[in-house]
Amino acid sequence: MGETVKQNKMGYEKMLKLIMSMSLPAMFSMTVMALYNVVDSIFVGNIPNSGVIGLNAVSYSYPLQMLLIAFAVGTAIGANSLISRRLGAGNQKEADSAATHGLILAIFTWIIFILIGLFAVKPFLRMYNCEGLTFDYGYQYLTIVLCFSGFSMVQVSVEKSLQATGEMVFPMLFQLAGALTNIIFDPLLIYGIGPFPKLEVAGAAIATVLGQFVGMVFALVVLFTRKNRVHVSFKGFRLNFETIKNIYVVGFPSIIMQSISSFMILGMNAMLNKVGVTVLGIYFKLQSFVFMPCFGLNQGLLPIMGFNYGARKKQRLYSAMKHGIVIAMIIMIIGTIVFLTIPDKLIMMFNNNDPTLVSVGVPAFRIICLCFVPAAVGIVFISMFQATGKGFRALIISFTRQLVFILPVAFIISKLIGNESLIWLAFPIAEIGSLILAISLFINLTKTDFKKLDAKG
Repeated sequence: MGETVKQNKMGYEKMLKLIMSMSLPAMFSMTVMALYNVVDSIFVGNIPNSGVIGLNAVSYSYPLQMLLIAFAVGTAIGANSLISRRLGAGNQKEADSAATHGLILAIFTWIIFILIGLFAVKPFLRMYNCEGLTFDYGYQYLTIVLCFSGFSMVQVSVEKSLQATGEMVFPMLFQLAGALTNIIFDPLLIYGIGPFPKLEVAGAAIATVLGQFVGMVFALVVLFTRKNRVHVSFKGFRLNFETIKNIYVVGFPSIIMQSISSFMILGMNAMLNKVGVTVLGIYFKLQSFVFMPCFGLNQGLLPIMGFNYGARKKQRLYSAMKHGIVIAMIIMIIGTIVFLTIPDKLIMMFNNNDPTLVSVGVPAFRIICLCFVPAAVGIVFISMFQATGKGFRALIISFTRQLVFILPVAFIISKLIGNESLIWLAFPIAEIGSLILAISLFINLTKTDFKKLDAKG
């Protein structure tokens, strides 16, 4: 173990320098991802004569997209955590096996979403009483994105496996290549520029899939042609159910944790009118500019904390967590200022012909953004629980925030107070409540499992 720690920068390098070197590429790539998600909706929102309808369709589609992301990222995080812990313990063979299993599980997950894309999209949209052009747009968008989701799942699996070893630059380049491809093809396929057909919302979905395909191909080339610290090989490969179990000990709670977001949005959409649904959809697109850099930060923190936990170095584990909280709070404070000062300008990027969107969206944005700073701390705690194999604690926090707090509070406000503009208070209330829970779970962990770590490490 000692030799492995000395060879890997995660075991010895100064913490702030280490976090920034590992997180900045991921923060940049996640911000680029946020950019192309926003650009996607901006182009859709400005389709002549049907932009708001397109935005409605994409907003109604968002829960199933969140479910897709939950399975892709959750499984990959489980593999990431296992790889980093095995590397920290000096067990290369098991780290390689975890990476190979992660890729196989990504393909199995793709099959599930092909079936969802073929058979579940129509019933899902009818649940919202979608009809006419809104239904057509939503059906086209979701069917394409879900049936071709394997490109994204494989790319994410490779990204997380490499990040678990401390390699952050190539995962950034995978996402950058996909994002640029998407941004280029969005206007061409949505509006029908030059030789390209005018496909409107379906064009946005195809551009997304093309970007994911480019990112996947790039990722696989790097995985199989470059010398990496973790190796994927199918020669003589057999599924090891103990490895799968170890992946899903962290991965399954992460899947559930992120899937809860999908159910939360479903519940909120059911309580909001059409304008409210569109505002919520725009908010989730824009808030990704604030949250995605924090998630990128966590991509750097996760292997650092997992490695040092596996190496039993408590001081470095705590140091990574403390630095991560400070950096995340700085990011969120900046985001809060932006949402408080120019919410109208943010909303009008998506459609400047509908004053109702602005009148409903401005107070909503100013209320919701109050959740950013407590969310920053909670996100780092969740990452720490995942990195150390305590995925169930991360699940408890997310479940409490998004189902125990947000939906009941929103329901009470909408039914008892009857003021839809105050329904957004559920977001900051939920973040504060879940943060208190996260701190209590962490304190409990310091008195139990973390006591066994080397305090001088």
